[in-house]
Amino acid sequence: MTLARAATSTTWTYIDGDWYEGNPAIIGPRSHAMWLGSTVFDGGRWFEGVSPDLDLHAARVNNSANNLGMKATMRTEEIIGLTWDGLKKFDGKTAVYIRPMYWAEDGGYMGVPADPETTRFCLCLYESPMIPSSGFSVGVSSFRRPSLETAVTNAKAGSLYPNNGRMIMEAKARGFDNALVLDMLGNVAETGSSNIFMVKDGEVFTPAANGTFLAGITRARSMQLLEDAGYKVREKSLKVQDFMDADEVFSTGNHSKVVPVTKVEDRELQAGPVAKRLRDLYWDWAHSTPKG
Repeated sequence: MTLARAATSTTWTYIDGDWYEGNPAIIGPRSHAMWLGSTVFDGGRWFEGVSPDLDLHAARVNNSANNLGMKATMRTEEIIGLTWDGLKKFDGKTAVYIRPMYWAEDGGYMGVPADPETTRFCLCLYESPMIPSSGFSVGVSSFRRPSLETAVTNAKAGSLYPNNGRMIMEAKARGFDNALVLDMLGNVAETGSSNIFMVKDGEVFTPAANGTFLAGITRARSMQLLEDAGYKVREKSLKVQDFMDADEVFSTGNHSKVVPVTKVEDRELQAGPVAKRLRDLYWDWAHSTPKG
């Protein structure tokens, strides 16, 4: 199998029964995924010898494939087993991103929908250090998250991410690290790359899961850990002003788990105690989970 443009970090990809080092060329110009975007993926993490909630990430990629009209061809247990097999190829010094993927090779009626019988699978593992826990800034995006009536928001679909990409590029052009993103009703949904939380008077809030954004696995785990630690956590429709008035803001996501937000528009914030407590709780929980 030939390789595409060289990968930027150590990478191993499983496809069609074998592992390939680097960035194998697996999609052609006639592939449905290439020109009509029938791709779904998920993102797990390996760090410090553990891969928390790997089973949930493996199950979600199968749900995403089915929701996009494809056919999940791998059992959750198979994806988990392949992941631990592939992780043995790394030196264990750098965090690894775990990305199972499905895509369609051919289309159905007039080529537009994916033909589920042509669904393919690969598993890509690559070194990807976590970002520092020192925090990042967000600016309010002029772009919005779609709803299920207008896009496949019930799948972690590649076709959704160009919208997030332009949100982040717009924010960076304004001097911010990331974007604070609203839904079509003007409620805060997420950042351009993660879920978001705020703290007010000791109570923790996160946007209500209304189908416009991916209510993440790390988000759900964080809510449970905080509740178990005695915090009151509420899902609620939140506006930008709520975050401007918050005592503390932080984000959760698979890539770097728990990271404080230190600026919202022109409002400077300190990395707060709840984010630090949650990060400690998450690490303790993660290291209590079975390894491989």
